[in-house]
Amino acid sequence: MTISPSSTDELLVEQDGYVVTITLNRPERLNAISRPMLSELSAKMVEADKDPEVRCIILTGAGRGFCSGLDLIDTSDRMDKEQGAAGSAGSNRARQLFDLRDAPINVMWHTDTPIICAINGAAAGYGMDVTLLCDMRIMASNAKLAAVTAKRNVVPESGGTWLLPRLVGWAKAAELYYRGRTIGAEEAKEIGIVNEIVEPAELMNVARTWAEEVAENAPMAVQTTKRMMRMGMEESYDTAVDHLMVHLGGLFQSEDFEEGLRAFMEKRKPNFTGR
Repeated sequence: MTISPSSTDELLVEQDGYVVTITLNRPERLNAISRPMLSELSAKMVEADKDPEVRCIILTGAGRGFCSGLDLIDTSDRMDKEQGAAGSAGSNRARQLFDLRDAPINVMWHTDTPIICAINGAAAGYGMDVTLLCDMRIMASNAKLAAVTAKRNVVPESGGTWLLPRLVGWAKAAELYYRGRTIGAEEAKEIGIVNEIVEPAELMNVARTWAEEVAENAPMAVQTTKRMMRMGMEESYDTAVDHLMVHLGGLFQSEDFEEGLRAFMEKRKPNFTGR
């Protein structure tokens, strides 16, 4: 299988071997997320996660920003149109339930394929939340993370209030959100948000190297490890260990387990197939 082209120029998708790179592509708006970008980002994450030929995903932005958040102008215009349509249809419009099942924030959280975020520039609001949903974050030395929702009278609605305290602790998350702070790469690494800082020109090279290292390993083991880490955040120790043993039994019966043993005995690099 191969990943199909994006349906919008605002999101670029490129597959090279086992690695898919998804690029937010509205550089003139610092990659503010529009409605088409939202739906396409979800679709491509789902497609990549289902494809056995994809073992790692890199998410980055075009131009000088990673993502400046949701496009508030686009959202406001759309709300005005929807409210106008509702008014012309009468006041008895059925109430719709709030549904985020297909939103990128939920799709990314449930994606078993590892996601590396290559933070090429400023990430603010929704953009910062998206970085937190990735498994690993590599940050350009000139990039910034902006926890500025309180300065806009909004909240980190896209998982930030759940993710950030788990990454950096309650006190540091409170400091960033309550004060509306913007931090640079050095502080982001110091407090544990990002894994590595690199010069801007080397960002994609390093992200690609990491992704290829992930892709060289047994994909079933990597994806199962990610799923167990995710589930383990809400499980007891005993429950987590029990789940791990169930998955381990299946891995023992796989062709990749036999290949791993043979490669170890023959002192060579394993060639995993995902079977």
